[in-house]
Amino acid sequence: MGKSDIARALGNFAARTGYTVLYFRAPRLFETLLQAKGDGTHLKTLTRLAKVQLLILDDLFLSPLTDPERKDLLEIIEERHAQASTVITSQCPTKEWHHVIGEPTLADAICDRLLHNSYKIELKGESIRKNQEIAQTELNQTRRLARY
Repeated sequence: MGKSDIARALGNFAARTGYTVLYFRAPRLFETLLQAKGDGTHLKTLTRLAKVQLLILDDLFLSPLTDPERKDLLEIIEERHAQASTVITSQCPTKEWHHVIGEPTLADAICDRLLHNSYKIELKGESIRKNQEIAQTELNQTRRLARY
């Protein structure tokens, strides 16, 4: 479908027009924040995430969040709410976010801040990677036939 490609294109456009942009795949973001807790740079990292003009979180909610991930996500979203733009891509439909976030009170707070005053684009269709694999397979078969 190209969710990640669209998000990166938005980030590229924003950067070219002078905005500050940070892109993270969500699993890598949470690893980075965990490491920052260990090396004492956690607050500095959260501040950096809060101040960037466009934050792109790709592949959010691929798996249920742990308690530290929930708390970090709330801090990030709370600091950015009504202050800066955030683009989120997810395989998980928004109606399931509450369940994936887990703890009901934090899920309410996160979903309220993420979904209130937001634009939601739902893409439907086959995976772009699947289509690329099919096209590559067909190309390889054509090349093999051309050699004979």
